[in-house]
Amino acid sequence: MPDDVRHGEHTLVIGGTKGIGLCFVGLLASAGHLVSVIGRAAPSKGLPTGDVHHWPVDLLDHDRLSRALSEVVERNGKLHHLVFFQRYRGKGEGWAGEIETSLTATRMVIERVSNHFDRSNASIVLVSSINAHLISPNLPLGYHVAKAGLVQMVRYYAVTLGTKGIRVNSISPGTVLKEESRRAYLQNEKLMNLYRRLTPLERMGTAEDVAHVVEFLCSPKSSFLTGQDIVVDGGLSLQLQEALVVRLEAGQT
Repeated sequence: MPDDVRHGEHTLVIGGTKGIGLCFVGLLASAGHLVSVIGRAAPSKGLPTGDVHHWPVDLLDHDRLSRALSEVVERNGKLHHLVFFQRYRGKGEGWAGEIETSLTATRMVIERVSNHFDRSNASIVLVSSINAHLISPNLPLGYHVAKAGLVQMVRYYAVTLGTKGIRVNSISPGTVLKEESRRAYLQNEKLMNLYRRLTPLERMGTAEDVAHVVEFLCSPKSSFLTGQDIVVDGGLSLQLQEALVVRLEAGQT
C-alpha cells in the first residue's frame, strides 16, 4: 500500500469493526499508522495487527461516546483524519435509529473533536451510499434520508470547518463485496453475471475499492478537494434505467 496517508498520522474511524470500515483500518494498520476505532463490538477475528486501539461504544449512548472521544485524544493525540463508516443495524423501519446513528452521532463526533485536529493534513470523510441519490425499494425510507443527509452535512461542514484547515468529503458506494457477504455473492453465479453485464467496468466493487478512495481523500493528494461526494459504483448509476431494461430484454448485455 502506498504511504498516501503519511506515516505517524492519527486516524479515528467510526464504525471500523465491520465491512468497508474494517478493511480501511487494515490498510492503515498494514502501513504502520496510528488508528483509533470506535465500534460497538470488536470483529470476531479481532482487529488488524498494528497500532490499532478499539473503544467499544454504542453510538446511541451519547455519554459513553463523549467519554470515548476524550479518551481517544488524551491517549493518542491530535487527529489528522476522521472517517465515518457506521450503519444502523436495528430491525424494521427504524426511522429514529437511522437518523440517530447516521446523522446525530456524526454531528456529535465532528463538533466534539473539530478543535483537536492537526492542520498539517486534516480531513473528514463520511461514507454514505448510492441510496443518497437513488431509491432501493427494499430499503426503508429512513436509510435513504439518513444517507442523503450525510451528503448535505459534508457540504455544510466543508464550509464551516474550512477555516480550521479541515477538508470534508463523502463517498457514495454502490453494492460491494465485503468480508461478511463475499461468499454469498460469489456462490450466486447468476447474480454475479448480472452485475458484470450491467456495470460498465464489468465487475462488482470490493471493500478495498472503496477503502482506497477513502485513503485518497485522507491524503495530501486531495489537499484542495472539499465538499464533494464521490460515487464509487463502477459506472452502474450513470446509465439510463430504461436503456438497461431494453438491453437486457434484447440480450445485448
